[in-house]
Amino acid sequence: MTIAPRDLLRRMFDAAIAAAQPARCVPACLPEPPKGRLVVIGAGKASGAMARAVEDHWPGALSGLVVTRYGYKVPCERIEIMEAAHPVPDAAGLIAAKRIQKLVSDLTADDLVLCLISGGGSALLALPLDGVTLEDKQAVNRALLRSGATISEMNCVRRHLSAVKGGRLAAACAPAKVVTLLLSDVPGDNPMDIASGPTAADPTTCADALAILQRYAITVPRTVLEVLESGRGESVKPGDPRLAGCQTRMIATPQMALDAAAAVARAAGYPVHILSDRIEGEARDVGSVLAGIALQVAGRGQPFTAPCVLLSGGETTVTVRGSGRGGRNVEFLLSLGIALNGQPGIHAIAGDTDGVDGLEEIAGAHLGPDSLSRAWELGVKPKDRLADNDGHGFFETLGDSVVTGPTLTNVNDFRAILIER
Repeated sequence: MTIAPRDLLRRMFDAAIAAAQPARCVPACLPEPPKGRLVVIGAGKASGAMARAVEDHWPGALSGLVVTRYGYKVPCERIEIMEAAHPVPDAAGLIAAKRIQKLVSDLTADDLVLCLISGGGSALLALPLDGVTLEDKQAVNRALLRSGATISEMNCVRRHLSAVKGGRLAAACAPAKVVTLLLSDVPGDNPMDIASGPTAADPTTCADALAILQRYAITVPRTVLEVLESGRGESVKPGDPRLAGCQTRMIATPQMALDAAAAVARAAGYPVHILSDRIEGEARDVGSVLAGIALQVAGRGQPFTAPCVLLSGGETTVTVRGSGRGGRNVEFLLSLGIALNGQPGIHAIAGDTDGVDGLEEIAGAHLGPDSLSRAWELGVKPKDRLADNDGHGFFETLGDSVVTGPTLTNVNDFRAILIER
């Protein structure tokens, strides 16, 4: 039976999310039991589900605390799950970070800390350095989110304003051993960029963080400048002896999600081409570039022949200039649709695998050959909506939003373009 393009694209998105579920990824990566205690800590949108997977498969005693996004809590018996705000931190994240820091403050060399880290941990694990307030961190976060900075640049700044990121949490665990299970949501899967690297050594500096703020003309509170200019915000560097007992295990990545989606498409008879798992840049620019590739495939059979599916992942950015709600996946799709201009036979889906695109409880959207014509019939002007950063409003009006609810995982953006013969 032939699968409708829209249905196939959604099955591919669902397969990408399923491939990164902690229940599937965590058990095989658990460490050997220690001589002493096992303390479980963590932060991120997937940390609650990761904690549950640990409980379900750990053979001995354990205790601990992890913090996840509001709505992402799962029932656990021995590991406490706290919830906090994302992407802008709140007081609940501050309390959770203080409690986690205290949990690891009196460990011995016989103890083991199992740290469960996933995307979103930068905001959820919110413990500013002395002299920096939560309000200061919130202001910096909001400015970074609107600036167009890459995730690596944003996390560089965050690491140098935090009492737990940039390797500081691992340093606080010494002399205990630390095993970190990472669920990657960043292009390149660099541990120091996943949740701003609470257990990873950080080669970047306060000067690097200052340069990023200057590059994007971000005005920050005077207290933040003092921390960076004085060097007081310097993070834990490679070779620090406190990190000698640390191990990192990557349990799920964007590439794994793309591979799972590709298998679904191939089973339906479509050749698949994975373009990249680490595409960055302005979402609207990525949309127009991928539209150009799709049109070349459809019209000239280059660099691939139709029918086929083009897959990509990574993390684009949106520099918010309008009054819309942002959302990098819907901005990508709207730009893609404008550039395709109703080209027959090209369908697409884009969404964030955590179920939240930007600040919205919407994962992303579908795009079809008729999306623009349907919008015009409703009096909606696609280019005006793009200029206003209102991709969510555009696709909601068409009834084409993709809503998953909390997915309990996060391997970043997912984009699929299906080109029919």
